[in-house]
Amino acid sequence: MSNKAYRFRLYPNQEQQQFLAKCFGCSRFVYNHFLRLTTDVYADGKKNLRYKEWAKLLTSLKKEFEWLKDVNSQALQQTLKDLETAYSRFFKGLAKFPQFKKRSNKQSFRIPQHFSLTEDRKLKLPKMSPIKMVIHREIEGEIKSVTISKTPSGKYYASIVTELDIPKAPLNGEKIGMDLGIKEFAITSKPEKFENPRYFQRSLRRLKIRQRRLSRRVKGSKNRNKARVRVAKIHEKVANQRLDYQHKISLKLTNENQVISCEDLNIKGMVKNRKLSRQISDVAWGQFLTLLEYKGDIYGCEIKPVKRCFPSSKRCSNCGYIKEDLTLKDREWTCPECHVHHDRDINACHNLLQFSDGYIGWEAPKSTPNQTVEMQCIKSVSS
Repeated sequence: MSNKAYRFRLYPNQEQQQFLAKCFGCSRFVYNHFLRLTTDVYADGKKNLRYKEWAKLLTSLKKEFEWLKDVNSQALQQTLKDLETAYSRFFKGLAKFPQFKKRSNKQSFRIPQHFSLTEDRKLKLPKMSPIKMVIHREIEGEIKSVTISKTPSGKYYASIVTELDIPKAPLNGEKIGMDLGIKEFAITSKPEKFENPRYFQRSLRRLKIRQRRLSRRVKGSKNRNKARVRVAKIHEKVANQRLDYQHKISLKLTNENQVISCEDLNIKGMVKNRKLSRQISDVAWGQFLTLLEYKGDIYGCEIKPVKRCFPSSKRCSNCGYIKEDLTLKDREWTCPECHVHHDRDINACHNLLQFSDGYIGWEAPKSTPNQTVEMQCIKSVSS
């Protein structure tokens, strides 16, 4: 059984917006309260509090703050479970330390039970009247939970999670290597190139104007909030454009191929480059690889990551020669051994495909220099 999420737009009236704001505020208060409490307890005695202790303390907290009883109790419990997940990911080294939630950021709360869809296609939540919802596609599977969220631009959404059996499709199509870049968004070994639309760069001038106007507004005023919403709408549009573009490319690649070999990029380290950090963040490679991974299971395409130590751009895909003096500005180069002219990105795609299939190591000629980096990668894959 697998989980599938559906995201629908909500249109609450004024009274419903006020109640949702109370739900967001209570969930945020509970999250920040127990985050502060757990941090202080750990600093004093190195003791870790978890969900069981938090749930007991939540009961006494409701007696102290009566307004916490106005919202659904399960929504507050799910907030504590989210906090426990954040702590677990931190101690496993998968994420940073949990941060306090702010009112100006995205707001959300989750309800696991006691909600339903009415006959007129509205969403019924506990202690609320049915909310108007635009259901633009049919919901498949058994509904498990719903998450209500509000974006910084002021839009409301409902994310419905269902459980259903999604059979994995058989592998079909070709085997390709794929290289991600900044000049072109993605390059394959077919060869095929997908342009980088640079959505953030296109909106940068308008964004700077809106941010300057926001900085001039008085903090706490209504005009400042209006200016903040205008800035948030620009960021939201850029994110939606980027996600839509990546959905189309990932769907095309997973439908047409059975194996995609791509490099395991160190994105966290790459964005520390002050000259390329904005461009790297704009292309959102991590988001694209996530889309490829889950769509590959659905449409029958295997995603093979290649270790980042492999010199895919410097290695000649024809004879195996490694050009050590290759720089980032060299988009084309000629191999001094076999005299084959290479496009830098397409050559990298061929190398990634060969390395993932295990061709490199025994098909390379004896004249190929024995490079330490390449041999370490080959040994790690063969073992």
